[in-house]
Amino acid sequence: MGRVTVRLYDTRSQSLQELDPVVPGRVGMYVCGPTVQSSPHIGHLRSALSYDLLRRWLEHRGYAVTLIRNVTDIDDKILNAVRVQDPTSSSLNAVRVQDRTSSSLNAAALGSDPWWAHAYRVELEFTAAYTAIGVLPPTNEPRATGNIGEMLDLIQRLIDRGHAYPATDGSGDVYFDVASWPGYGTLTRQTGDALVSGEDADQRARRSPRDFALWKGHKPEEPESASWPAPWGGGRPGWHIECSAMAERYLGAEFDIHGGGLDLRFPHHENELAQSTASGAPFARLWVHNGLVTVNGQKMSKSLGNSVFASDLLGAARPVVVRYALAAAHYRSDRDFQDGSLVEAEEAIGRIERLFERAEAAGVGAAAAVVPDAFATAMDDDLGVPEALAVLHDTVRRGNQAIDAGESDVVAHAVGAVHAMAGVLGVDPTTWSTGRGGDRTRGALAALVERLIEERATARSSRDWAAADRVRDTLSAAGVVLEDGADGTRWSIDGR
Repeated sequence: MGRVTVRLYDTRSQSLQELDPVVPGRVGMYVCGPTVQSSPHIGHLRSALSYDLLRRWLEHRGYAVTLIRNVTDIDDKILNAVRVQDPTSSSLNAVRVQDRTSSSLNAAALGSDPWWAHAYRVELEFTAAYTAIGVLPPTNEPRATGNIGEMLDLIQRLIDRGHAYPATDGSGDVYFDVASWPGYGTLTRQTGDALVSGEDADQRARRSPRDFALWKGHKPEEPESASWPAPWGGGRPGWHIECSAMAERYLGAEFDIHGGGLDLRFPHHENELAQSTASGAPFARLWVHNGLVTVNGQKMSKSLGNSVFASDLLGAARPVVVRYALAAAHYRSDRDFQDGSLVEAEEAIGRIERLFERAEAAGVGAAAAVVPDAFATAMDDDLGVPEALAVLHDTVRRGNQAIDAGESDVVAHAVGAVHAMAGVLGVDPTTWSTGRGGDRTRGALAALVERLIEERATARSSRDWAAADRVRDTLSAAGVVLEDGADGTRWSIDGR
């Protein structure tokens, strides 16, 4: 592989840094995946898509990428989501005693699943949503429950090094001793009380409110199946320890990129960095964070009732349109999803489709699929997708102009370049299984509409305004909207 310079914004240094892989030509990337307590929403899709775009670009640049995206399948939130549904739970048995003959009563009282089945069902929802918008599967997707041994080993190393301590109250808890590690706070550049997390507020016997749980001793109200044996007492891992353990297991003690949402910087990523480096591991060279998603200018929340779920998006537009809508903003910026966002994305995809259709109708094939230098420069510079999309749509415009001018060579090169750029971004509509009404229907419609547009153009050039208006009215009645511009007439269906 020739010399390639890819720069990414590193949260720890707060600056653009050149990607310098631990192993030349190979990139190891760990991305914090979902906690599977409830259905995926737009923020989850945006985060997964950000690192899918990064992975695709790095692979286009010749790197062999190993992408690890974990699944948190045991957590307070998951247990709370199902309450106590595990068959070994004392609470569950108490309900069963109330009515041993009525399965319907038990089902209503207990819910449908134990925690582990609930977690797996939600995990499948995430996988389906990711797949629907073209997110490539990770190289490995480890679950927290499948890596308990690695977490126990890491906790013991921290205890042996004097950076963690078991609680003395017999609870089985183990905590990271923040005061023992001078580097704590370097990721988010915080000190003192700003580093106190409320996440472990209900935990027992901490030496300091800044200390965080590595291992949570089993509580009587929790199901027995949510507990694993440990030297300090049965229990389950804290949220942060799992990512440190799995990143080291699948990528090694030092790897290239750690990614996740901006909301994970503190406490999750700060705690990961502290416990991993305190254990003796160099850990991640670059920390990359994607921005959050707001809806019509407001943060998503249950209280506002404005959450946008993956199922909502995929029911409102084609998957390729959803992907485009979420990918169009720079990954580090917050994305405000508005009522017209999907319409704008549909129009953008439609412009790409119409170029391909017009070129095919003109009998022009695609030249070699090569991304323009300006596109590559934008993507190399901290994954500049907005600038890269500007290059793509400028190429679409020039391709349409070349079709109008009969410049077949220019058309072929434009079509090839657009295929290359859209392919890297995962928004080439020809690679998706369905189009607007299906490929054959769309192709036939395009041929008819383009023929009528040509007739209208001829009528206008002859100043036969009545004939030109009849064509427009005919198309309008069929739901086809015409837009006249300096580079010709564009059409869309119902303004989309």
